Amino acid sequence: MEHIDLPALGWRKSSWSATYTNCVEVAFGSSYVAARDSKDPDGDKLVFVAPAWASFLSGVRGGRFDG
Repeated sequence: MEHIDLPALGWRKSSWSATYTNCVEVAFGSSYVAARDSKDPDGDKLVFVAPAWASFLSGVRGGRFDG
């Protein structure tokens, strides 16, 4: 996998999260997506290859993870 300069990425969170502090922020690279906790931007990050992220989003939209 390529070297990823995580601090240089443009992190963003959903506009739906504007009033909340416990959000997930994401950043998009050329072939990956990184995710972090907005309360701890210097903490651990998760990095996914783009197809895995797309599969995850498809599951979310399809209700796969609903309780």
